[in-house]
Amino acid sequence: MSRTPSDEAGNPTHHTPHGGFQPSGALRPLPSLIFASRWLQLPLYLGLIAAQGVYVWHFLLELWHLVEAVFGNQEALHALITNIGYKSDVQITHLNETIIMLVVLALIDVVMISNLLIMVIVGGYETFVSRMGLESHPDQPEWLSHVNASVLKVKLALSIIGISSIHLLKSFINAGSYEVQVLMWQTIIHVVFLLSALAIALTDKLTQSAHH
Repeated sequence: MSRTPSDEAGNPTHHTPHGGFQPSGALRPLPSLIFASRWLQLPLYLGLIAAQGVYVWHFLLELWHLVEAVFGNQEALHALITNIGYKSDVQITHLNETIIMLVVLALIDVVMISNLLIMVIVGGYETFVSRMGLESHPDQPEWLSHVNASVLKVKLALSIIGISSIHLLKSFINAGSYEVQVLMWQTIIHVVFLLSALAIALTDKLTQSAHH
């Protein structure tokens, strides 16, 4: 009578294509509980989806104020000036190029943060929680096909640099509303972000080279 091979813990095993043995069947209770704990992250990603909804509402509201200000609505113009923190020595009664540029940069900032949220939600869920099975979906993001923890870190770092660049550009355009020390610290922080992203990318490259 043939005998089914088993491992040291008494769990049945079967041959692998490489000639070794591997356990078959369900995980033991404790490893199963630990592995299932990854689903605790699900409320976090659902919360980020709700936060993205708030950003969409904010984007539409700012866009609506911009359209109203174009047609001479003073309340909408005042709301835009207050939101972007624009200061002027003269009373502003209509849109000018600087205000339009600052508002558009603010809208771009919202879009980039929304892209960052999508990257964290989709990439994080795919990497740390469960497969989404998008391989055959026509709208699968190109970056998701080769995403892992290292790639996700680099992409997040690059996204943060892009957002920081938009903030820094907004500050330079509206430099009269800021103190020199504030502009200096914003520039220093942006440079730190750049160096951090370079360090992350270099570390990831060295790790991959050592692995290969």
